[in-house]
Amino acid sequence: MMSAIKRENDENNSPSETGADRSALLYQKALSLMPGGCSRNTVLRRPNPLYAQSAAGCFVTDIEGTRRVDFANNMAALIHGHAHPEITTPVTEQLQKGSAFTLATEAEIDYAEHLCSRNTGFDKIRFVNSGTEAVMSCLKASRAYTGRAKIAKVEGAYHGLYDYAEVSQTASPGNWGEASKPNSVPVAFGTPQAALDDVVVIPFNDAPRAIAILDEHKDELACVLVDLLPHRVGLIPASTEFVIALREWSENNGALLVFDEVITFRNGYGGAQDNYPVTPDLTAMGKMIGGGFPVGALAGNSEVMDVMNPLNNKVLFPHSGTFSANPVTMVAGLSAMKLFDREAVFRLNAQGDRLRVMITDVIAQADVPACVTGTGSMFRIHIKPTPPTNYRDAYASPQETKLMTALVDHLFDNGFMMINTCSGTLSTVMTDRELSHFAEVLLAGLIRLKPQFDALKSSATLTE
Repeated sequence: MMSAIKRENDENNSPSETGADRSALLYQKALSLMPGGCSRNTVLRRPNPLYAQSAAGCFVTDIEGTRRVDFANNMAALIHGHAHPEITTPVTEQLQKGSAFTLATEAEIDYAEHLCSRNTGFDKIRFVNSGTEAVMSCLKASRAYTGRAKIAKVEGAYHGLYDYAEVSQTASPGNWGEASKPNSVPVAFGTPQAALDDVVVIPFNDAPRAIAILDEHKDELACVLVDLLPHRVGLIPASTEFVIALREWSENNGALLVFDEVITFRNGYGGAQDNYPVTPDLTAMGKMIGGGFPVGALAGNSEVMDVMNPLNNKVLFPHSGTFSANPVTMVAGLSAMKLFDREAVFRLNAQGDRLRVMITDVIAQADVPACVTGTGSMFRIHIKPTPPTNYRDAYASPQETKLMTALVDHLFDNGFMMINTCSGTLSTVMTDRELSHFAEVLLAGLIRLKPQFDALKSSATLTE
């Protein structure tokens, strides 16, 4: 089996200036400057993180000269891989004109027009700077529109760093409470109890239980927040029944329905919501719509979006941001999304379907208790014999987590960058060659780890 790792030795550098020594030295310096030596926990590895040198297409090369296929794509933020010339060229041109102004730019209007044209539910749009900020703005807009304070969200779903949005994203068996009435569990120490009290947690894909919980707060809820393919819940799609039930409930009870499509907008021309007979009141976007630059956006119907209108006599939600709609991001995003036309969306999703079939076949060949979930251009491998149906099913035991980490490390050491939950995303620059090679490396890893899988299976059998 050919290795995907490519060594690119730089003859001009001495060994002490390259390789693991340089990574270790950089990390020691970083530890003295940043908590944990980083600004994003997701880059950490043992004994030290590796540092990127360059990237092109679907490959990233680190400072050691090792090249890997990128299935992480900056946590699903890249849809066309790295340094795509049809994005870098217009961005370079814009940089030469200026990166940000206290003036409006035509680029913002052009991009707003394009994104609104992709989804009939997008009457108006506003740009922000991250997915977290987009979700936060949706929640604040919902409160401003309804005059209510509470929000409802799915147990385990990740929606960014905002106090209210992050509740229960890391709930565990010791604190998550009854399935019929999940607890509001804080993530960060010191989260105000008042914030927890204003978040109603509902189970995923369980419409009867969810509606029963919502009914208890029907006069208090500003909105119901839903990710249609929540990563931390297991990367399993929301059922049509579940989504319709939430839409009907919100309409009947004066609340808004908010879709978090920060990650999932890649799964359809108008987002993952293209696959459902439901239109939300607001949609949060981010990640890949920035074309490789920081971005966020919220879009929805005119009446709800009007709470941000500064021309109103009374502005219910004053909204602004120093770098919101900066022309560099607008140009990059518009270039990327024009490239991601209907044909490109269809082609990439079909490629995702093929890869999930390949992974399922590999798991069967290795004869290990594992499975793959996901739709469109995203996938996740679980150390479980059958696909989970909700957050509690998807929750990984310490033994499963240890085995999953070993599998992610095997893939990394053999040329594939993954998201640390053994999840991956495709980019339009990938070919079937990369997918086939991934399947080969995955099979080798599962076979190598089979004794650990068997031990896990035996342990599970004994506890039943």
